[in-house]
Amino acid sequence: MIDLRADRGVVVLGDNTQVLPQLPDESFQLIYIDPPFNTGIIQQRRTLRKNPDGTEARAGFRGTSYTAQETRRVGYVDAYDDYLGFIAPKLEEARRLLKPSGTLYFHIDYREAHYCKVLLDDIFGRENFLNEVIWAYDYGGRAKDRWPAKHETILVYTKTPKGHYFNQDAVDRIPYMAPELVSAQKAARGKLPTDVWWHTIVTTNGREKTGYPHQKPEGILRRIVQASSAPDDWVLDFFAGSGTAGAVAAQLGRRFIMVDHSPEALDTMRRRLGTDGIRYVEADGAPPAP
Repeated sequence: MIDLRADRGVVVLGDNTQVLPQLPDESFQLIYIDPPFNTGIIQQRRTLRKNPDGTEARAGFRGTSYTAQETRRVGYVDAYDDYLGFIAPKLEEARRLLKPSGTLYFHIDYREAHYCKVLLDDIFGRENFLNEVIWAYDYGGRAKDRWPAKHETILVYTKTPKGHYFNQDAVDRIPYMAPELVSAQKAARGKLPTDVWWHTIVTTNGREKTGYPHQKPEGILRRIVQASSAPDDWVLDFFAGSGTAGAVAAQLGRRFIMVDHSPEALDTMRRRLGTDGIRYVEADGAPPAP
């Protein structure tokens, strides 16, 4: 048995369908999940290094060029015949695990968002639907036969109607888009974000890049953790991937449990989160109550 009171965080390698039932009722203030989007394609992230002896030229920044060698490739098949059947039992567990004041943030894209909204209404109750947050960005390929898809959806549900924790004063403010229309004092202070979040993706040469597919930026998770949890609260992500939720939770003084079935994800989180106060366990040693 693991005494979580001694830990800053726990990373569990295992199938979340086996791990979640081992966690006790109403243990987590915040649950964030970024499950596979059911795109029907293989999600991959390649790691390249410059190779001065290579033969393949690649275009670089500001007209420079270089040759590269692939050093690592991580990926998974993102396709499910019955996506709602795949995700529904996990969402039922999520509701059980939330504290009465807790909040679920469910990160999904346009292919499944409307189906998942109906499913979440059924599991959590329509009265517990809090927000549809749109994360908008401007990066990547451009479709020529339709409006380019440059957003993802985060569906936000509470455990108790009007009984959830939300601290808007803890959220980092953002600049006004038209500062000349407000007072100088307001412009200097900035404004609270709305339900449309403009934020870039994790860039290929950015500080946050781990090499794991579909990694989410820390800025998105920072806003979620700031608003919907307090210091020392427990945060859960059972599709942890690169561990962004855990990294942000640790930065903000929250404790966390990250769950993923992929050894590559575990290796990524170990490099990212370190071992100081972080416990790494197998599924059959999943942790008890926070």
